[in-house]
Amino acid sequence: MSIKKRLIFSNIGMIIIPIIGFLIVEIALGYLLFYVFQWNPQGSALKLFISYRFIAMALILIITNGLLTYYVSKSIISPITKLSLAAKKISEGDLEYSIRSNKQDELGVLTNTFEAMRIKLKEAETAQLQYEQNRQELIASISHDLKTPLTSIKGYVKGIQDKVADTPEKLERYMDTIYRTASEMDGLIDELFLYSRLDLQHVPFDFEKVDLYAFFADFVDELAYNLDIEKSTVMFSANQNEPYIVEADREKLKRVVTNIVQNSMKYMDKFHKEIQVCLSSSFDEVIVEMKDNGSGIGKEDIPHIFDSFFRTDSSRNSSTGGSGLGLSIVKKIIEEHGGTAWAVSKLGEGTSIYFKLKKVV
Repeated sequence: MSIKKRLIFSNIGMIIIPIIGFLIVEIALGYLLFYVFQWNPQGSALKLFISYRFIAMALILIITNGLLTYYVSKSIISPITKLSLAAKKISEGDLEYSIRSNKQDELGVLTNTFEAMRIKLKEAETAQLQYEQNRQELIASISHDLKTPLTSIKGYVKGIQDKVADTPEKLERYMDTIYRTASEMDGLIDELFLYSRLDLQHVPFDFEKVDLYAFFADFVDELAYNLDIEKSTVMFSANQNEPYIVEADREKLKRVVTNIVQNSMKYMDKFHKEIQVCLSSSFDEVIVEMKDNGSGIGKEDIPHIFDSFFRTDSSRNSSTGGSGLGLSIVKKIIEEHGGTAWAVSKLGEGTSIYFKLKKVV
């Protein structure tokens, strides 16, 4: 019951209850005095009856008013007291203090709204702590991934300075290694810069209608041309009768599939490497599957492969390198398209990276 209705019924009760009480007292007192005790309803007996009736009426008014006021005030003050205590707890940083109400009045709604606010504040605090932890891990990962190639470059430069590269062939090998390592650092910085801009939503997107069937047919042809035919196979499958038109940024989409392919090729442990691209279409979505026959990913690692700087243990200790940002960039670009990206993998058999985009007419 709402507070307004409660107050209305309370005021009505303060009128009706005393009237009923007066009638009951009048009848009961008259019956007791004039019928049971056989008092004469005149003179002093009548005056005494009127006095008793007045006292009874006063008591009924006091009790009725007191009880109704206590009930109404308690139903209002008690929730306000709880809200005040909760506000104090939250102001002191205690976000675990929970208040809920099953009442449907204004204060019950206010209490539940306050509780929803507390939950959001707690979630925000948890997100902030997670963000701070991710920031620290990000700095540590950047420092590690930049320090390692820098140490290598310094070592080779020092070798040149100390005349260790004492032949033209060795000097050329040293210089090639320095150039390759510097290029890897340049690629890492480029990916970090792109990731940061995507994270801040500072990257412009030029959306247009893209036929994914034609897009992937061209991409697979180009990829097959660049790969070693004897050691690699690229396959593309789709139902040509299905429409695969989406609204996308063509260049960003190419970055997505390039990152996925690079990630797949990097961690394939088979002599003959296979990449399959499959398109499937539903009523309002196009799903892209990019599958490899690599070493696969453990179940415990699958939920994290789209996290920034995440590498599985096996790859972290290998010589494959990489920034650890490739799939993070994939996820952010796909989300900017209004889609989602996920992975399915089985150890020893390979990994499938999926993403879906909204279909347009």
